[in-house]
Amino acid sequence: MISDLSTQLRALPGISQLLPQAQQFVASEGHDRTVKALRQALDEARTAIRAGLPTPSNSELLSSAANHLLASQLTLYAPNAINATGVIIHTNLGRAPLSLNAQRAMLAAMNDYSPLEFDLESGERGKRGDLVQKLLCEITGAEAALVVNNCALATVLMLSTLAKGKGVVIARGQLVEIGGGFRVPDIMQQSGAHLVEVGTTNKVRRSDYETPITSPAAGAPSIGAILRVHPSNFKMIGFTQEVKVDELVAAAKCGNNIYVLDDLGSGALIDTSQFGLSREPMVQDSVQAGVAVTAFSGDKLLGGPQAGIMLGSRDAIERCRKNPMARAFRADKLTLAGLGATLMAYVRGTASSEIPVIRMMAMPLAKIEARAKQCLSAITPWCQANGIEATLIHGESTIGGGSMPGETLPTCLIALHCDKPSTLMAQLRSHATPIIARLRAGHILIDLRTVLDDVQLVESLIQNE
Repeated sequence: MISDLSTQLRALPGISQLLPQAQQFVASEGHDRTVKALRQALDEARTAIRAGLPTPSNSELLSSAANHLLASQLTLYAPNAINATGVIIHTNLGRAPLSLNAQRAMLAAMNDYSPLEFDLESGERGKRGDLVQKLLCEITGAEAALVVNNCALATVLMLSTLAKGKGVVIARGQLVEIGGGFRVPDIMQQSGAHLVEVGTTNKVRRSDYETPITSPAAGAPSIGAILRVHPSNFKMIGFTQEVKVDELVAAAKCGNNIYVLDDLGSGALIDTSQFGLSREPMVQDSVQAGVAVTAFSGDKLLGGPQAGIMLGSRDAIERCRKNPMARAFRADKLTLAGLGATLMAYVRGTASSEIPVIRMMAMPLAKIEARAKQCLSAITPWCQANGIEATLIHGESTIGGGSMPGETLPTCLIALHCDKPSTLMAQLRSHATPIIARLRAGHILIDLRTVLDDVQLVESLIQNE
């Protein structure tokens, strides 16, 4: 038995024997990566032989090496994935997919030089992101705007610029932690501002904000700002009370030079109630109320690339722009190009049809049902050949990305029933274009609301293993 095992192991070819047969891999992947993949294939073959399996042929070894090269490509190049989860703004899947116009704008910006900080009219140096900032002001009515890398940085920048060394009043119920360990108290401390908690976990009143301004405690720092923070990925219901943003602006007037800062998180530019959802606080509401700086994300409900957007009064924004940290936080040319193209859809009034996340929220149930029926018909032969039962059921899509927690939209799901759903889920994730679906009660659920290309879904779903 041992002799047979040794014979089988010795029968395996060496790298030098396989390499001439793998020249197509060398040409596309390079010598070193090909050798590494061949070694992995041989190591796996030795393990299989010791487990009692036959010695693989050279072609099987080359096929195994090809699979390793493909797997490493997928890991290195972060391929597209099909979001069939029904979570519209899926943080783990890159949040908002960009519109075609945003993609084209970013491609153009990376394909050649761009007037990033060049004034074409005067021929002199210009301001970075000037056009995007003008669009933001046009859409929201703000006096000025500034774009940085993300909303967390926008919050740090506005606090460190406008409230460093001073007290910042915030409701206890808004001392939240969101994804990635972003904690409001920690960010406040990092910015150099002093946390002044008011109210209770579930209730806060206007008078709670006014008290530390008009009757500060002995030795307490002077109040420099009132901060409102969107709760993001949780929702408080029941015996609750909060203060509206216009009342916060009024409360700030009890003191001198007190800024009201609003971290909206998602930052909707359109009324979400038109889609059957609750009305998300809009950026325009904060601007009209007189908030000094409103901060929000570019890659959530706005539907653009990752960015932190700051807008408000000219004085406050210009102070933030002059902060030395603003240079470290500034957005690059690709972000500004994609954001500008996204904002143009709002200017044109075509956001509901042009921007994917808005289009997904606006999509009627009847359209999703029709798409689901077509896809089900296309995958039926594959299902029958693999012992999978496929049916259509009704369910719910969610917004995701820390936006509008608890809010859902009705949808139609393709439900796949099989003996080993976890195994099938893993197979779907391993496809050249991975399919990310939901697993519930032993069934794989595919939600077409978040699928951008039905043909691509079907082709990836039924591809050979």
